[in-house]
Amino acid sequence: EAYRESVLPSNVAARVAVEAGIADYWYKYVGLKGAIVGMKGYGESAPADKLFPYFGFTVENVVEKALSV
Repeated sequence: EAYRESVLPSNVAARVAVEAGIADYWYKYVGLKGAIVGMKGYGESAPADKLFPYFGFTVENVVEKALSV
């Protein structure tokens, strides 16, 4: 518990997770006020430079999410 508090202080609610995979596992860490940039499912196949923008993995989107929390 002490380690978790040192890494994710409970007094910090503005959290953003960026996961180039399924985002589901990050909700417990970002909390209700946080934001996640991640995939909501599998099954897409294409080069990364095509898929990353499709799933929102762009600088602009990550900055927008960070500013929204």
